[in-house]
Amino acid sequence: MDWKTLFLSPEGRIGRQAFWIGWLVLLGVNVAVGWVPLVGHVIALATIYSSVCIHTKRLHDMGQTGWWQVLPWVFGPVLIMGSALSIGVLPAIAALTHGEPEISALAALGGFAVSCFIAFAIWLAFTLWVGCSSGQIGENKYGSVPPNTAAVAL
Repeated sequence: MDWKTLFLSPEGRIGRQAFWIGWLVLLGVNVAVGWVPLVGHVIALATIYSSVCIHTKRLHDMGQTGWWQVLPWVFGPVLIMGSALSIGVLPAIAALTHGEPEISALAALGGFAVSCFIAFAIWLAFTLWVGCSSGQIGENKYGSVPPNTAAVAL
């Protein structure tokens, strides 16, 4: 499989090695362009499509639909935004009900930290599941066995 197909096409299947190579390349690109103020952020947004492509192909190799990757993309931000809103809401409620706004603010910050940790854990667990699970042996509805994985199927 060539680089263009790896990063720009969600069709087909890839093995674990190709997934981790693609994932590390995208991580390196995002770290490198993160230092460039405006253009770097645009490039980082463009790498989201490439990430979707490699995750989709890897899920296809496992016999799963590529839509599974929606879960970490939805639950992570929802958790973080919900707890970020609570940072302002909980002290306001405490002030209106004659409670201790400082304690509510600390509780909200603690909840935000826990939500960020849970969002990171969901993302990490999903990435490890996709990257470490073995693919289906033989052909499946998403295509034939990816090259370099037929002899290593576990």
